[in-house]
Amino acid sequence: MLSLSAPTAEDEQDLGQFEFTNRAFFESHINARATSFYEPGGIAKAIAVAQAEAAEGSAYQFLARNGSGHLVARVNLTRVRGDHFHSAELGYRVAQDHGGKGYATEAVRLALDYAFVRLRLHRVEAAVRVGNEASAKVLLRNGFVQFGHSSQSFWLSGQWHDVLHFERHGA
Repeated sequence: MLSLSAPTAEDEQDLGQFEFTNRAFFESHINARATSFYEPGGIAKAIAVAQAEAAEGSAYQFLARNGSGHLVARVNLTRVRGDHFHSAELGYRVAQDHGGKGYATEAVRLALDYAFVRLRLHRVEAAVRVGNEASAKVLLRNGFVQFGHSSQSFWLSGQWHDVLHFERHGA
């Protein structure tokens, strides 16, 4: 069983270890973070930015811990828009040594509960690089449907990649 919580200053060490340990793995799937993120004070600054974005309602980041309290995944809702859209974009990453255990599926489910119940959003979108079948399965297990395919729209590791677009509507 997972629990989600917004990052706080007390999470700095665990978050740093999570990001440093999985850096190469994450960068094989998504673009690298700025080097300043990994420099002294970088994690603390990122936590402060996450807290400020949550306070203004533009983005929400969560740390996912397993039953033993270990940080195993991250999930976020970004580009949160109210007004006429009531939507957000979903992103997630799981520690390399915790893949295949259902953590991504559960973390996404919990984030969707937050999005649809707490934030009262109507729609959540997610994008997956073609070839990342595990990530697409996480979305499908959580009720997302594919609504688009964009060609050569994501630059990673020196080449363009196609992206699949998914959406899920609240109840």
